Amino acid sequence: MLAFFWSLGAFILALGILVAVHEWGHFYVARKCGVQVERFSIGFGKPIWRKLSKSGTEYVIAMIPLGGYVRMLDGRIDDVPPELESKAFNNKTVLQRMAIIAAGPGVNFIFAFFALWLMYIVGLETVKPIVKAVEPDSIAHVAGVQPGDEIINIDGRNTPDWEAVNLELVSNIGGDNTVVTVRNSSNTEKELTFTLDTWNFDPDIESPLSSLGLTPFRPNPTLTVGFVGDDSAAKEAGLLPGDKIVTLNGNKLASWNALVDEVVESPGEVISLAIERDGQQQTLRATIARRDTPQGQSGYLGVSPTFESWPEGYVFTHQYGIIEAIGTALDKTWRLMTLSVEMIGKLLTGDVSVKNLSGPISIAQGAGTSAGYGLAYFLSFLALISVNLGIINLLPLPMLDGGHLMFFIVEWIIGKPVPEAVQEWGYRIGGVLLFMIMGIAIFNDIARIT
Repeated sequence: MLAFFWSLGAFILALGILVAVHEWGHFYVARKCGVQVERFSIGFGKPIWRKLSKSGTEYVIAMIPLGGYVRMLDGRIDDVPPELESKAFNNKTVLQRMAIIAAGPGVNFIFAFFALWLMYIVGLETVKPIVKAVEPDSIAHVAGVQPGDEIINIDGRNTPDWEAVNLELVSNIGGDNTVVTVRNSSNTEKELTFTLDTWNFDPDIESPLSSLGLTPFRPNPTLTVGFVGDDSAAKEAGLLPGDKIVTLNGNKLASWNALVDEVVESPGEVISLAIERDGQQQTLRATIARRDTPQGQSGYLGVSPTFESWPEGYVFTHQYGIIEAIGTALDKTWRLMTLSVEMIGKLLTGDVSVKNLSGPISIAQGAGTSAGYGLAYFLSFLALISVNLGIINLLPLPMLDGGHLMFFIVEWIIGKPVPEAVQEWGYRIGGVLLFMIMGIAIFNDIARIT
């Protein structure tokens, strides 16, 4: 329950920041263009806080924190007195109206850059992309990847950590091949070609790495307990962090993986665990919990181990000075933007399934997880969502900023506004499509947690 409220709080904070940033873009440019802004609202529904400024703008925080809006004076929907006609949105030039609409997504991109710049100044601890194991006969194995290889480059883009590797691999979904540069323990570099025509990647059940046959290096788990879940079978049995598990059902354990294998295959069974605690050995009995997985029912104990130390040089911190961080943040922002556009294109061509769409539940989980890791990770999450929010809002769908821009571009070209009847039908069709996409995303979210 605590995890739920943590994720909910992080989600509300993240969404509030991103919505405020987006709407401030519209608000700022509208004011610069001389438009009277009636209301600046974060959230929808009944206001829980409001303040009226001297300029006549009402600032509002509303009950439902799932968006926001800037309400501008507009002669198409308001009775505008003659003295305020010059301040109405519809009476501004088409280029001014385009600038006001484009400012929202534009500020999202600027904010993403700022968040990443700050992240690189704070410093982000991460891990070099060194391969621990390669699945026999996998795409990576056929290409020639060896255990111990470090992935340093994919298709000409540097990959200093596993996040960068994942981003570049995902960008190749639907492609024929990708060139991966690796460096072995002898510091020898070589280019390998991954043939992707047989690559079947389902993000709901595996990562891009595992689907290619790659296992990232991670220190081996020990038999010492590191974490015990609340209301878990391990908690009920009396296991505590720091306990060392010695035997299972009287059989000496060789590794943590041997314990996991036995537990997974024994849902509902009662097991006997011999542990060492404070130099004393004692025996505990646990009833293994059951849980459903895509492969069927499996056992679950609710405990995780401590790990051996990382080898020297495997973990490093992405941290730069104030000036140096600018270039790195710009490059990362641009890559997130291009990747978002590529994913939308692959969604339209069918290379990416609509099952991969994520909605508010997945975003909330991501917000909670990233916030739990620390400020740098939360900033990275904000940047990613801000870029996606900006790109999605630029889609040429009526009801989105991109739809308004599409009508204004047509007006700019032909010299007169698009007929209201055409716009009305566009908004209806766009609304239906938008709600369909939202419905699919929410359905996917629910399917992932059930």
